[in-house]
Amino acid sequence: MTMGKRTQAPPLEVRLLREGIIESRHTVQAVVCDDRGRVLSVAGNAETATFVRSALKPFQALATTTTGTLERYELSDRDLAIICSSHKGTLKQVRQVFNILWRADVDPSALQCPVPEGKRSRLEYNCSGKHAGMLAVCQQRNWSLHDYLERKHPVQQLIINKIAELLKMPAAEFISAHDDCGAPTYLMQLSQMGWLYSQLASGSNWDMERIVRAMTHHPTMISAEGQFDTDLMRLASGDVVCKSGAEGIICVGRLGEGMGLAIKVMDGATRAKYAAAIHILQQLGWINPSVAEALSERFMNPRKYTRLEVVGELSIL
Repeated sequence: MTMGKRTQAPPLEVRLLREGIIESRHTVQAVVCDDRGRVLSVAGNAETATFVRSALKPFQALATTTTGTLERYELSDRDLAIICSSHKGTLKQVRQVFNILWRADVDPSALQCPVPEGKRSRLEYNCSGKHAGMLAVCQQRNWSLHDYLERKHPVQQLIINKIAELLKMPAAEFISAHDDCGAPTYLMQLSQMGWLYSQLASGSNWDMERIVRAMTHHPTMISAEGQFDTDLMRLASGDVVCKSGAEGIICVGRLGEGMGLAIKVMDGATRAKYAAAIHILQQLGWINPSVAEALSERFMNPRKYTRLEVVGELSIL
């Protein structure tokens, strides 16, 4: 990862206004990278380290695209999209997850993600598609199913080795922890997240290109109607690929230009990451004014008497 002159640009600030009066403030750091790993612009510190959370899912999906698993079980782009998703447990989404397991001849009881509160099945958990993809790879490779979430399991080693290859660093250097679903997640600098998404969006790798196609062609599988990731990709008509993560993480790739954006809200607020993303995407010119207006109407006015505003800009390095 390389940077030009190290300009310490201030972080962005997202403000919640209640009838025009500031009620709350959120600090946001953001970075834009190109597919050579260069930091192009930043707000805050590009080297801020945090867990990548569900923004890692498109890269965990590389386990399915690089092993012949999709071909072996005749899985579709819709199946690949649900593997990359943080879905809402709709009937269509749950059926898509079940389809992966059915085609791979894996019983749903093999899933080790939690059962969502108030629900009856692990299939309804938001990460169940990712887990189904991991299980399909294990089945295809004749790897054990009962311990597929262990960090030393071959499927997890396959995933971290793919990520390490993209970031040009030894896999052993990554610091990992369990995500809420039980799978490993990794501590990364924002610049590394931006670099990953710039490579995802570059169009130079067939396996990642297939993942992008699945996500952008089936955005309702990635989250749901009315959710940010789905609405952004649908409205942007294939110009960007987007995946959010918990605790204030959101990453976006600009298709065809090999640029990636990584955002972290320091207090983890969901509302602030969407506001910051809209603001930055407008500044970068990655979305047109009509898309920005449609997203702002939904995500910048959380309640009747409140609205969000973003203060600050990315500094070009």
